[in-house]
Amino acid sequence: MLEQTKPKGKIALLFSVIKQSLQGKEIDFTSGSIRLSVVLLAIPMMMEMMMESVFALVDLYFVGHLKESSFAIQTVGLTESVLTIIYSLAIGMSMAATAVVARRIGEKDPVAAAKSGMQAIGIAIVTTLIMSSFGIYFGSNILSLMGASSEAVLHGTPFIQIMMGSSISIMLLFLINGIFRGAGNAAIAMKSLWIANISNIILCPIFINGLGPIPAFGLTGAAIATTIGRSIGVLFQLFHLFNGRNILKITLAYLKPDWQQIKSIVNIASPAVLQFVIASCSWIFMAQLVAKTGGDNGSAGYQTAMRLMMFFLLPAWGLSNAAATLVGQNLGAKQVKRAEESVLKTAKYNVIYMGFVMLISLFGAEILVSFFSNDLKVQQVAVKAVRIISCGYVFYGIGMVMINAFNGAGDTKTPTYVNLFGFWFFQIPLAYVLAKYFELGPLGVFIAIPVSETAITIASYTLFKRGRWKTIKV
Repeated sequence: MLEQTKPKGKIALLFSVIKQSLQGKEIDFTSGSIRLSVVLLAIPMMMEMMMESVFALVDLYFVGHLKESSFAIQTVGLTESVLTIIYSLAIGMSMAATAVVARRIGEKDPVAAAKSGMQAIGIAIVTTLIMSSFGIYFGSNILSLMGASSEAVLHGTPFIQIMMGSSISIMLLFLINGIFRGAGNAAIAMKSLWIANISNIILCPIFINGLGPIPAFGLTGAAIATTIGRSIGVLFQLFHLFNGRNILKITLAYLKPDWQQIKSIVNIASPAVLQFVIASCSWIFMAQLVAKTGGDNGSAGYQTAMRLMMFFLLPAWGLSNAAATLVGQNLGAKQVKRAEESVLKTAKYNVIYMGFVMLISLFGAEILVSFFSNDLKVQQVAVKAVRIISCGYVFYGIGMVMINAFNGAGDTKTPTYVNLFGFWFFQIPLAYVLAKYFELGPLGVFIAIPVSETAITIASYTLFKRGRWKTIKV
């Protein structure tokens, strides 16, 4: 239950809410203030996603200051674009886990919630190991297919092989955090990302530049550091998952296949994975289009801009994750109206955040970009991309909340259709026509992003108001 005691004074109340949000305890969000519920979830979720975005930025910062920074930045960016497929699988699975666990928690059945979480972990491990093997074997081919230069392929193959080979840590980091969020414990999810990132920040300069007996691995060192950092975060998650002190009493016996639960999870996860794969493939195509029309500098500039965009958007995605937990728990408790009100309240807060971020991006683009690259040509492309893409930030914020509301309800098909039409039938053709037919090159790609994202948001909000998500059974 939410704490209802209110200390004297607004400052004391603020610190009390922050303290409660960071304690790492499961909370029942089916009663009490909706505003307080959103804030309690939003604080750790935003901090969690902010830490996830730091992973790419830390790598980008250190490799951006290598002598061979142009192809190094390109390699990191293109690898991250490919890894978005892994992220899609991870996010899709975590969405399914959040929806099922939250629904069971809302129904006051923590045992079923714990079993569902472990079944999701079993599915994810098997799937990810297959994809990791593929990434290791075809690493150089993937970079070539993405439009990387021969030099980038030569020096970047070990980087992509390590990153793809260690994707199990990415999967578990997302998935287990999804389980914790569904149970109402967003603080543990946040702390795991903090620990993983602090480890990465410490290890990156050591493995890239060398220290004592550790040789300088250069670009490959960034992959080693990131892998170790994420793995440490997963170990932290597993400790809290199995220590028996939380509402979810997890045991290894729950990993034994339960085909009925597996079928239920797969039915929710499959469209969820597909919706993010659709988006990810669109981003991959966009990155490839920029690389072919803008060369190494254009590609490096675009990747720098995208990393900055993700740095700002991931906290917004974290805030929107609050909608998934609130919808799941309240639908489980048969409180449909409260679920809808929670989504609209979350969207309001996300609009405020994204509006602030848009102003920072528009007026501070040069400062932000210069921090990650010393190359003036790369900076010029990145600044232009940041300013154009940021024009749609407010719409991005609303769209994220709508998507998470559908997923939290277990209605993963609706956002899948929205992404399919919004990205593949609108964004990709628009970007291609602007870049190739109108000969705008990378500029055409930059313009296509905010235009298509705005259209996706309008469609998502319209479908949300129709209310089909309220009738989904999980």
